[in-house]
Amino acid sequence: MTLIRRELATVIGFLILISVVLLGDKLAPANVGSTFAVALLIGIFCIMLWLAFSVVRHAECLATLLGEPYGTLILTLSVIGIEVALISSVMIAGADKPTLARDTMFSVLMIVLNGLVGLSLITGGLRHRFQTYNLQGANAYLAVIITLSVLCLILPSFTHSAPGGQLSSLQAVFLVGMSIILYGVFLGIQTVTHSDIFMQPKSDGEETPHAHHDLGIKSVPFHSVALIAAILPIVLLSKTLAIYIDHGLETLNAPLALGGFLIAALVLTPEGLSSIQAARDNQLQRAVNICLGSALATIGLTIPAILTIGWLMNETVELGLDSVDIVILSVTLVVSLVTFMSSQTNALLGTVHLAIFAAYVVKIFDVPA
Repeated sequence: MTLIRRELATVIGFLILISVVLLGDKLAPANVGSTFAVALLIGIFCIMLWLAFSVVRHAECLATLLGEPYGTLILTLSVIGIEVALISSVMIAGADKPTLARDTMFSVLMIVLNGLVGLSLITGGLRHRFQTYNLQGANAYLAVIITLSVLCLILPSFTHSAPGGQLSSLQAVFLVGMSIILYGVFLGIQTVTHSDIFMQPKSDGEETPHAHHDLGIKSVPFHSVALIAAILPIVLLSKTLAIYIDHGLETLNAPLALGGFLIAALVLTPEGLSSIQAARDNQLQRAVNICLGSALATIGLTIPAILTIGWLMNETVELGLDSVDIVILSVTLVVSLVTFMSSQTNALLGTVHLAIFAAYVVKIFDVPA
């Protein structure tokens, strides 16, 4: 009975999925009306969010069983898989959305590098004043994040081989190859040759806070299967959610960038809470691994996946940011360098990141009159 209660999200997720498949077009926004369609959007969003929490819980269990950095890596890859499924589904559903992947990846970077980093630093700083982490590990993350962010999201706005922020075939092939190679080399360093620089400094002497938090830890095979079972309904329901997001944005006359923000928020909320909890428990290294690992995986894995899907589906993909977003991203990267310049952090730095995040949110709704 306890097991069913713990895995209730997965059970309900599959029941909802079966219902959606059986009812089919009867649940289409045009058939149920705008009010009911918005209600379904909220309902499906909440179910998928609940499932995402279940994914994170099983990833946390695997992290406890396998240790760092493998646990955080499993969590990051699980979240990125969900992100790619959602972006590709929204790209395919409804009208052409060439900037959706870009807007979602930009939202992920803003939520992670400013929102989650800011909240984690403030939460940990207010409770522990100064917190330490492994500076070399953070620098390794940032070196790749900055390189990929500039080449994938800023440079396409200044090249002229394709219109707007689009990519020529040569640029697309280069970015796919470069992203995979850089992320592959990083994974080798993180898991094989330099895994120690991604672990909490031993001088802190605190290895227990990450321990259990009533996770109900069992075995590696059990949590591996349960994690996949929780991911499946999210991936399979993503097309349905995409249809309702598209309809909801049109009905509410909301800015298109809000769609990318909603997808990013859905994917990152459970992971973000894990990061904040880790900082609160004075395990800042785990918080850094979660935040910077998510940002890096978003750029390093999502861009190759989305470009490949766009090519296979003959969908246009625009990656180049507009001038305002370039300014916000540039400030974020510079402040991130300042934040992770020292091996100690405090609440002030977190406040600065939250200020940049607030500017980004205001920008979403600051549309031309």
